[in-house]
Amino acid sequence: MNERLLLPVECFRLFSTESRITGPSTREERRGRWRAGCFFRKTRRRAREVAAWLAVALGLWWLGNAGYIHAKAWLGQVLLERAWTQTQQTQAAVKPWPWADTVPVARLSAPALGEGTLILRGANGRTIAWGPGWREDSAMPGAEEKSEGGGNSVIIAHRDTHFRFLKELAVSDVLEVENAQGKTFRYRVWRIRVVDADFSLPLATEEARLTLVTCYPFDALARDNRQRYLVEAVRVLEAN
Repeated sequence: MNERLLLPVECFRLFSTESRITGPSTREERRGRWRAGCFFRKTRRRAREVAAWLAVALGLWWLGNAGYIHAKAWLGQVLLERAWTQTQQTQAAVKPWPWADTVPVARLSAPALGEGTLILRGANGRTIAWGPGWREDSAMPGAEEKSEGGGNSVIIAHRDTHFRFLKELAVSDVLEVENAQGKTFRYRVWRIRVVDADFSLPLATEEARLTLVTCYPFDALARDNRQRYLVEAVRVLEAN
């Protein structure tokens, strides 16, 4: 056997082999095997302890991160609701927080489903992280039809948060939009369809329309899908 430093496991095998060849083991050999066994037991125990602490640390990090996200989302909605209340009271756009680049412009509701959410100005990624965003090149949601014409209001939101209820809507369902003046307008769904991501919509319509847009399919894991789910509605009457 070449002269080299033997690993503990090799030592254990060597002791076992020699004891079978040479007969009964000596006291020193038995002591060596006992020490090797203790070493392996301590090593396995320490490995289990380290793995357990790593699992605990990972769980605490995950819970903390998830808790932070939920707390941030909850606080954001509270601030948005407060800004909307102040907007209706003062008739002036109010930011939900000083550095916000958006303001609430209307409230969207689906009465039959018990769903409701604020509509925010702008449809960029930062805005729709907080709620449905109004495409500013489309008609203002809840605009007075007589003074501001018809037009198609296009609202965009994520399928797994604020617009996940779209999959529950059906043709003939009623949607409501409340504007900053406190007036509520009703829209009836007349078409639901799936289109490619590069779709186009008519914006200058004679009648007041409302188009809700989200990604499709709803249960897809990928973020780079190429389909959109459209719920299209037309204004039918003024609720109040």
